[in-house]
Amino acid sequence: MSNLKEICSGLPLNPLPLNRGRDPNVPHAPTRNPNLTAAEERLALRNALRYFPPSHHAALAPEFAQELRQYGHIYMYRFCPTLRMRAYPLDQYPCRTHQAASIMLMIMNNLDPAVAQFPQELVTYGGNGQVFSNWAQFHLVMHYLSEMTEEQTLVMYSGHPMGLFPSLPSSPRAIITNGMVIPNYSSRKQYEKMFALGVSMYGQMTAGSYCYIGPQGIVHGTMLTVLNAGRRYLGSGDLKGRVFVTSGLGGMSGAQAKAAVIAGCIGVIAEVDEAPLRKRHEQGWLMEVTSSSEQCIKRIREAKSTNTALSLGYHGNIVDLWERLLLEFERTGDLLVDLGSDQTSLHNPYNGGYYPVQLSFRQANQLMSTDPERFKDIVQESLRRHITAINKLSDAGMYFWDYGNAFLLEAQRAGAEVEKPEGGATEFRYPSYVQHIMGDIFSLGFGPFRWVCTSGDPKDLTVTDEIAAAVLEEISAHVSDKIKQQYRDNIRWIREAGKHQMVVGSQARILYSDQKGRVRIALAINHAIADGRVSAPVVISRDHHDVSGTDSPFRETSNVYDGSAFCADMAVQNFVGDAFRGATWVALHNGGGVGWGEVMNGGFGLMLDGSEEAAKRASLMLNWDVSNGVARRCWSGNTNAYETIQRTMEDNRQLRVTMPFPVQEEHVLDRALQG
Repeated sequence: MSNLKEICSGLPLNPLPLNRGRDPNVPHAPTRNPNLTAAEERLALRNALRYFPPSHHAALAPEFAQELRQYGHIYMYRFCPTLRMRAYPLDQYPCRTHQAASIMLMIMNNLDPAVAQFPQELVTYGGNGQVFSNWAQFHLVMHYLSEMTEEQTLVMYSGHPMGLFPSLPSSPRAIITNGMVIPNYSSRKQYEKMFALGVSMYGQMTAGSYCYIGPQGIVHGTMLTVLNAGRRYLGSGDLKGRVFVTSGLGGMSGAQAKAAVIAGCIGVIAEVDEAPLRKRHEQGWLMEVTSSSEQCIKRIREAKSTNTALSLGYHGNIVDLWERLLLEFERTGDLLVDLGSDQTSLHNPYNGGYYPVQLSFRQANQLMSTDPERFKDIVQESLRRHITAINKLSDAGMYFWDYGNAFLLEAQRAGAEVEKPEGGATEFRYPSYVQHIMGDIFSLGFGPFRWVCTSGDPKDLTVTDEIAAAVLEEISAHVSDKIKQQYRDNIRWIREAGKHQMVVGSQARILYSDQKGRVRIALAINHAIADGRVSAPVVISRDHHDVSGTDSPFRETSNVYDGSAFCADMAVQNFVGDAFRGATWVALHNGGGVGWGEVMNGGFGLMLDGSEEAAKRASLMLNWDVSNGVARRCWSGNTNAYETIQRTMEDNRQLRVTMPFPVQEEHVLDRALQG
C-alpha cells in the first residue's frame, strides 16, 4: 500500500498482500480467551471468510484459524496496510464529499501508532477500545467513504460496514452503533464470544466513534479534576507541594502525568507495562522514571520541600507503591500523599486491564490466557490488598476518589471493604469524581468540547485557540459567580495549551465549555473558515463523557439520585437528536469507561466548512446536545441543573422543559406512608 488512493480502492485481493504477521516493533493487545466450542470456532472462521471471494478461502482459512487460536480473535493481520496511518490533510483523501473525507481523517488518526494503544489490533485506547473488529472492515469502510455522495449514509454495525444507503443531504453521512446487544445477553462472558465471532464490538467511547484525539482529550479533564479536588478536599486550587498518587500511563490514563504538572502538584503514577511508560517519557509528558519505590519516596520528599511540580513514573505495581507509602507513614508518621485515585482499566479486569501485584507483567499475561479462573482469583486478591492500603492511608487523612474506571465496583465484587453504610446503589466508601468533583460541572452544562483542524496545519490550531479564548473571555464578563471559576480555568487552559505541546496525532484541541460557549466557539470558527483565517474545514466533537452523552450509573450519572441512574433514555435520545439536527456522523455504544453492560454512551462529529448551512447545523445540534442532559439532571432534582436550564429557556423561547416541583415538607411523605 503506497498511497491513500490504494487504501481507498477496496480489499486488496489480486494479488493478496504478503502476510507479514504481527509487527514486533509496536505494542500488541493481550491474548483474548473467548472459550469457543468447536462449533463456535467454525462459525467464527465462516464469518471471517464471508468478506472474501471463495477463490481465496483455501489460502486465508488456515491463517485466520491460527489467529483465532493464538490470539483469541481474527484480526486479519495480512490486510494491515503498510501505509503510515495518520491524519493526512483533508484534501489528500480521494473523496466526492469533504464530509466523507473528514470521517476518513478521524479514522486514520484513531489508528495512528503515535495515538493508538495497539494499532495492529485496531485498539485505540482502554485495552480493548476497537475502531474496527478486523482489517477487512477498515478497507471496506475507506472504499465506501471514497465513493459516497451527499445523498448516502454509511451504516456501521459494530465495526462492520453494512453498506451505503440512500438518504438526504441533511442526514448524517455515517450512523455507527457498537455493542447493541439484547440486555439479558450483555455479559462480559458473552461479549468475548460475540467479539471472537466477529458479530459485536466494544468501541469504548471515542475509539469506535472515530473521535479520539490522543491523551490531550483527557489531560484537560484530569487537570480540572485535580484542581477541583484540591479546592474541595484541601481548601485551595494552589497545589504546590501537594502529592497526587495514581496508576496507569496508557491511552487515557497517560494524561495524568501531564495534568498533574499543569495543575502544579507532584504526580506519582505507577505503570506495570514499560512500553507506555517509555512512550510518555519520550513525549515529555513524564519528567522522570524509576523502578524503585525507595526512589519514589526520596523524590516525593525533595519535591515537597521545594514546592516543585513533578511527574514521576514508577515502573512497578500500584499496590506495591500504596503499600510502600503506608509503610512510610507507619514508620515516620509522615503522610506523603494528599490526593489519590486509580486509572487501571478495570472495565476489563481479567484480560489485561488490571495486573495483580503477586505476578510480574509477563507472568500475568501468560496466566490470563492459560488459566483464566486462577488469574481472576489472583486479581481479586490483589484488589483486596489494594483497597486495604488505600483505606489505611485515607483514615490517616488522604483523599481518594474513583476515576470512573470501575475500580470500586470491581473491588466490591472482589470482596474488598468499599461499602458505604446506608449508601445507595451507586455509592461506595469513596465518591466517584463525578459525584464530588465533576458532577456539578456537568449540571452547569460544562463538558469536554473539542475540535480538529483538518488541514493538519498547526497555524490553523493556533488561530482556533485564539478564537476560543476571545469567545470565552467575552462570555465570562457576563456570567454568575458560580460559573465564573469554570470560565477562568478554561481561559487559562486555552491560553497555555500551545506551550504545553499536547498535540499527538491530529491538530486538535479540547476545552470544557457550557452550551453558550460551545455554540459561539463553533460559529466563530465557522466564520473564520469562511473568511480564510482558517485554511480548511474543522471537525467539532466532544468526548462521550459529557453532560448528555453517557448514562453510566457508576460514573457520568452517579450523582443522579431519583432512581433513574440505571436508565439510558438520555444517551439514546442524544444520539437520535444529534442525528436529525445536523451531525455529520453519530455513534451509540454499549460500554465505555466503566465497561461492557455497565454503560450506554454516544458521540458525534460535525464538519464546519464555513457555510451558512454548517452554522445552522452547529447551532441547532450543539444547543440540543447540552440541554438534553441538563434537563434530565434538572428533573432528577439537581439545583444547579435547574438554574442552568431556567436561564437557557429565558435565552431561547422555543425551548420548553418540564420542571420538577420538589417535596418541601418531608412529613407529608412520612404521614402518607405511615397511613
